[in-house]
Amino acid sequence: MDNKIIIITPYQKLKDIADEVVKDMGLNIETALGDLRDGVEVARDAKLRGKEIIISRGGTARVIRENVDLPVVEIKVSGYDLLRVLYRHRDDKYRLGSVGYSNVISGVKTIGEILGLDIEYFSIDREEEAVEKIQEAAALGIDLIIGDTISVKTAQKVGLKHDLVESGREALTYAIEEAIKVYELTLRERKEKQQLKAILDFSHEGIIATDREGRITLYNPASEKIFGISHYNVLGKKISEVIPNTRIPEVLKTGQMELGKIQKTDTGLIATNRVPIIIEDQVMGAVATFQDVTKIQELEQKIRQEIFKKGLVARHRFEDIIGNSSGIRRVVELAKKYALTDSTILIYGESGTGKELFAQSIHNASKRKDGPFVAINCAALPSNLLESELFGYEEGAFTGALKGGKKGLFEIAHNGTIFLDEINEMDIGIQARMLRVIQEKEIMRIGGDKVIPVDVRVVAASNRHLRREVELGSFREDLYYRINVLSIEIPPLRKRKEDIAPLLDYFIIKFSRKHNKKMKSFESKIIDTLKNYDWPGNVRELENIIEKLVIISDGKTLQEADAEDILSFELNYPSAIKECPDEFTKGTLDEITKKIVKRVLEEEDYNKTRTADRLGIDRGTLTRKLKK
Repeated sequence: MDNKIIIITPYQKLKDIADEVVKDMGLNIETALGDLRDGVEVARDAKLRGKEIIISRGGTARVIRENVDLPVVEIKVSGYDLLRVLYRHRDDKYRLGSVGYSNVISGVKTIGEILGLDIEYFSIDREEEAVEKIQEAAALGIDLIIGDTISVKTAQKVGLKHDLVESGREALTYAIEEAIKVYELTLRERKEKQQLKAILDFSHEGIIATDREGRITLYNPASEKIFGISHYNVLGKKISEVIPNTRIPEVLKTGQMELGKIQKTDTGLIATNRVPIIIEDQVMGAVATFQDVTKIQELEQKIRQEIFKKGLVARHRFEDIIGNSSGIRRVVELAKKYALTDSTILIYGESGTGKELFAQSIHNASKRKDGPFVAINCAALPSNLLESELFGYEEGAFTGALKGGKKGLFEIAHNGTIFLDEINEMDIGIQARMLRVIQEKEIMRIGGDKVIPVDVRVVAASNRHLRREVELGSFREDLYYRINVLSIEIPPLRKRKEDIAPLLDYFIIKFSRKHNKKMKSFESKIIDTLKNYDWPGNVRELENIIEKLVIISDGKTLQEADAEDILSFELNYPSAIKECPDEFTKGTLDEITKKIVKRVLEEEDYNKTRTADRLGIDRGTLTRKLKK
């Protein structure tokens, strides 16, 4: 830093003192000799060599400041300096005169009055005035001139006695310290300017600033793209000449900001913010920012496409929930109200009632709709794998961990929604970690040592009432209260059979398109049969059967005779319990469960999907029961 500073002294003795002070301070500051015009040439050369701060004295400092575009720190004439020279003449019989620039004159006057000296003062503003003032002093009978370099040199030429006001170590030390501070401020300002330039140059927003008259003082590259005008053609012009319908003049007049306004231009629509610059209650200018609405929409579309590609998107809305029964409509209206909040939601419902359909609809009706939607079935994964999926892990956390680690679903769902299906099947140990996520809104990866904040809304689902699970000790009571802030219960299909007809219509259309069929309806007897069935597998079971019926259809209306085999097999298949009541009611609950699962699995030719549907559970739960 110090090698960017140079001291230019008007006389040799001051240079010698400067060399001593610089050495004592341990600095690498260059010193040079140069008085007045000679000093200007030294300063110009120093600038070419990369010097950025100049220290000089008196008239030389003033002349350099006027002719060289660099900061100049003046070696002030201190009270010690003046006292030293004036004290020498306290008993002189000479008539004293002081010739010099105002800074020297004012100091000599103050000290002279303290010492009781009778001094005549001749102030100069330019170097050329020195000769005239010295001659004037001589004409008045002045014997001795006290002043700075230009004064004493001129006095010497006309034969007058003279005494130079010399600067001491104190003044030089203070000037050097000031120069270092000035350079530090220069560096800071330069850094801030570069930061501001980078922000302006690379901002996607157009930024325009004006003075209090509405003249443009700043116009960044993004503004050039938005308005199609180069900054060379706008700087210094009134903003109303560049943007005809701008409201900046109103902002300058009222001092009121205008945020989020849509403005029409020749190139399209832009979103605009206008803010006044107010200093000491006075509007001194304004800043406006602009964003191309079309570009914003394109960017949002790209983000949505990326989220969609990753599968982190909710595809269903409340409009997709089919049914006109009072039961389902009441639940939908309640879910719509819950969607507007950010509280956790617990969805109850038997398997196949559409719990994820509701979860996706809640997400799409919430303020998080533009964020990710992440769903996981807690019953489908072993506990250790579920934990790593939910919370992620660091590299080396366990054998087989990916290099660089892996984000968990809570991190992926940041600013969105996570749907935890069958949360009642979650291991008690993971439940403890879940409680911390909901309470503290932060997670820690497996094998990690740092906390990661997450902003995620939790929607959980269970096919059993968790209050009962709490009583049995398989679910934490504290977690139950955390996730049961808001709750809804989806009625099973057997309790809303009036919804079967619209569901039939919907599924017939859906699967006819999927399988390229012309089918439009069922014979009335088929519909009656479907309505009279209790649907233990709920809407999912109905959907599966309708797909089968559509596949076997050949015309627009499916006849009962064509559907008889499927309906007989799917709807009237005798229950294993009814066939063998004695066999299946002996033993413990686990033993009875084992016999039922085994029997139904055999009857379904070991097809796990059909077995799960028969038992009214999902495939993950069946897999766990088989392992057990």
